[in-house]
Amino acid sequence: MDGPAILAAHAALQRLLAGFPKEYAKDCSYTAKAMEVSVAQHGGLYFVEINRRLEKCGWAAPGFNPSAHWYELYAVSPEGKVLARYPYHP
Repeated sequence: MDGPAILAAHAALQRLLAGFPKEYAKDCSYTAKAMEVSVAQHGGLYFVEINRRLEKCGWAAPGFNPSAHWYELYAVSPEGKVLARYPYHP
């Protein structure tokens, strides 16, 4: 992964985590440990998709997700600025 892709992934993950209620901070399901980040580049922007992977917390079976369609998608500049978030509506 190149440097700007790492910046984009970090910026999107930080944006996501900052949006969770503070009382969820100790619940692994809402931490970076439970998140899987994928990055793609197109047209000079990075697109970051974040999926929750609860099996990384040690208590769920692989592939288990109580919200089957839960994901976040962000457009991020090469400098690491989050430009847009795709609205998630299950």
